[in-house]
Amino acid sequence: MDGGPESHTGWTFLTNHARVLAAIADNPSVRIRHIAARCRLTERAVQKIISDLERDGYLSHVREGRTNTYQIEPDKVLRHPAEAGLPVAALLSLLVQDEADRSANSDQLRAARQRMPVDGG
Repeated sequence: MDGGPESHTGWTFLTNHARVLAAIADNPSVRIRHIAARCRLTERAVQKIISDLERDGYLSHVREGRTNTYQIEPDKVLRHPAEAGLPVAALLSLLVQDEADRSANSDQLRAARQRMPVDGG
């Protein structure tokens, strides 16, 4: 990643906790630096989020040499009352894509952007 994470203003649909959890769901042995790059966060922020998720029982890890392998608790329910009873697995099923699907979607998005008129008309 070049420099630090890109800044963002305004609201987003997902929390950083959801982004980190999705990155781990994609690859349980992912390194913190790769999570940070993917989620556009600092490594320190990712470490704090992982700590939050572990403290509240959504995530655990096993140390294997120099690598952590994370285990998500798929049946743990989401925290907000509006999602009462909805398990983490349901959220992750929406967020986690096969890497091939992600590449294809990125290619489609780039192609669509190239076809869009620059002046908006």
